[in-house]
Amino acid sequence: MTLIIAGDRSGVGKTTITLALLAFLVKKGHQVQSFKVGPDYIDPMFHTYITGRPCRNLDPILTSETYLKACFQHHSQGVDYGLIEGVMGLFDGVPIDKLELIDTFPKTSLNYGSTAHIARLLKIPVVLVIDCSRLSGSVAAIAHGYRSLDPNLEILGVILNRVGSDRHLTLLETALLPLNLPILGSLRRQDTLTIPDRHLGLVPTDELKDLNIFVEKLAHLAQTAFNWDLLLPHLTSHTSHTSHTSHTPHTSHTPTKIAIARDRAFNFYYADNLDILEKLGAELIFWSPINDETLPEGITGLYFGGGFPEVFAEALSRNQKALKAVKQAMIKGMPTYAECGGLMYLCQEIITFEDEAWAMVGILPTSAKMVKTLTLGYRQAIASQDSLLLRAGETLWGHEFHRSELTKTSPDPLFKLYSWHSPNLGYGEGWKPYNLHASYLHLHFGGCSRVAEKFLRRCLDFSQRLALD
Repeated sequence: MTLIIAGDRSGVGKTTITLALLAFLVKKGHQVQSFKVGPDYIDPMFHTYITGRPCRNLDPILTSETYLKACFQHHSQGVDYGLIEGVMGLFDGVPIDKLELIDTFPKTSLNYGSTAHIARLLKIPVVLVIDCSRLSGSVAAIAHGYRSLDPNLEILGVILNRVGSDRHLTLLETALLPLNLPILGSLRRQDTLTIPDRHLGLVPTDELKDLNIFVEKLAHLAQTAFNWDLLLPHLTSHTSHTSHTSHTPHTSHTPTKIAIARDRAFNFYYADNLDILEKLGAELIFWSPINDETLPEGITGLYFGGGFPEVFAEALSRNQKALKAVKQAMIKGMPTYAECGGLMYLCQEIITFEDEAWAMVGILPTSAKMVKTLTLGYRQAIASQDSLLLRAGETLWGHEFHRSELTKTSPDPLFKLYSWHSPNLGYGEGWKPYNLHASYLHLHFGGCSRVAEKFLRRCLDFSQRLALD
């Protein structure tokens, strides 16, 4: 059985507690598979750093309930323990008006995609994290309310975070005693155990120094902060250790070499996306737009994920040979898939928060400018016309998460990729010149495998065309 670490709201310390649990288990020599509810990229980086296994996102909106369950079952095989980090507050999900956009979402679910939804779907008990920094007796009302709201959920117990003192802990324990709800752990305020953050959340693992020391401190904290006698029996994986067939299709054609931009500037990739490409027949070759002056040899496709190109804009701009190599490959027709940060890299320039402009690839006649406003949310996109990867009228779900905007939208309607289904989002989005699919929209190929399949076919076509030239 696996546990879900949930919070009564955002910011209660779910990530720190999840990382502490993972660090302790790994230090003891166990194999642990972690999962993250929702579309987040950065928290899973920390999971992966600690466990050595790719963290898997569980998001029924970007994928489906069926895919989510298959993903969970497949990756729970052959491990000692499993752990899921929730998203926001336990019952925070997509509002009902968003669910009405498509028929496949149950209209009775007011918290679709929430941690509670995933717990019900996978039949997994919940550990509720409560921020006690401004609570004493009222902690009982919070715990009682969360346990009572949904009788289909099993709240296994609570973890009390940011406890101020022994006396404070006694007050909390006394308040919770009548509920007969186990206290699975208590953590004091940890001012020295914090992960730095910036405009899109935590700073990714690749940029942090002394991360091993931080993980060691987390493991030490976990040893004494949690009631392991109660936790371990529920963390143990009871699934078979035999290998199961993957939930993604296999193809038999010769591997197609795809260059994946991955470094400090580009590191937002769902592990499943890369797995699905490989299972469809791709050979993934990682390269760095910051450090590598040439593209990998023999490639027939480019994939630029999201990340923080604005933070490393100067370094990206100074690598003129890489910028020219990418532009030349695209002009020749190399199929290119770019999301968010990848889209920004293909613009004429990136204008940073400091109002400094740094030249980029320049394949798109627009600039990406950093702004204070956060654009965030799920989108149901409708293909405006036929493009590299979609037919006109096709729909898919994606997620936007950025603090930049383009100074120009596509000057030619023929280049626009998407329009949004929601009447509250009246603008179109995305670019499609050459053999390009570039958009702010992050996609999970588990929910749109046809996009991955078509991308590979386009890359194979390009390879065959090169062979004839």
